[in-house]
Amino acid sequence: MNLRLALYCLLGGLCFTIAALGVGHFGLWWLAGILVTASLAPVARFGARHPLAQFGAIALITLVIGLVCTLSEAVLFVPELKAQLLTSLTGGIVMYLIVSAVLAALARVLKLTEPAGQAVEHRPVAVAIPMVLLSGLSYVVYYLIFGLIIYEFITKQYYPHARETAAALGVWFWLYQWARGTLMTLAVLPVIYTLRLRRWHAALAAGAIIWIAGGGAALLVPNANMVTAQRFAHILEVMTQNVPLGITAVLLLRPKAAKGTTSTQSAPAA
Repeated sequence: MNLRLALYCLLGGLCFTIAALGVGHFGLWWLAGILVTASLAPVARFGARHPLAQFGAIALITLVIGLVCTLSEAVLFVPELKAQLLTSLTGGIVMYLIVSAVLAALARVLKLTEPAGQAVEHRPVAVAIPMVLLSGLSYVVYYLIFGLIIYEFITKQYYPHARETAAALGVWFWLYQWARGTLMTLAVLPVIYTLRLRRWHAALAAGAIIWIAGGGAALLVPNANMVTAQRFAHILEVMTQNVPLGITAVLLLRPKAAKGTTSTQSAPAA
């Protein structure tokens, strides 16, 4: 199984090198792709068993978290790049659809998906809806705390007018961040509700997915609009905001197993 997982990551990572056709840095795009694929490996192994369901789950993550939420934040703080970012949106959609299809197919070909275990427990819809909103609200808290710390100590020099931009929007800025957090929670919801892992294992997996697929890996590649130190500061920033969001989303949306029972299977030995 370890060999098959390694092959899954290497082959899946190659899909991301499509971006290198336009900007170069083939090796770094492959590395970024390997990391994203590795973060999604739990979905391939312990997630939905049908390839179409896996495709849908991966596509939601890559398109919504990796593309829409990331680009919308960039447009907000660097509006002069709006035309360039919107142009890259189309190419990103095509690439991520290809990535999602290939990863779902690879999981099937390499026989990664584990047999059915016990069903994952869900909260009732009436409870899940406010939990999704609460998860989105938690992102605002993480954004405020960790974003402010990293801004004050690291990234302020790159975005000297960011505070004024946020202040100009007033309460709409925080409603926008709440919407982003809610949207990311919804995008990872199929994974939360199909990942056949223990609750805390699933929480850590979701946190890693939202961080790495949500921009953490792509920032490894040189960017004409960012210096190296700036990119690595954003990797840290995305980690401090997105990992806690993923953990919070799972803990809110997956109830604790009843004492003395196991609601989801833990990862079996390879």
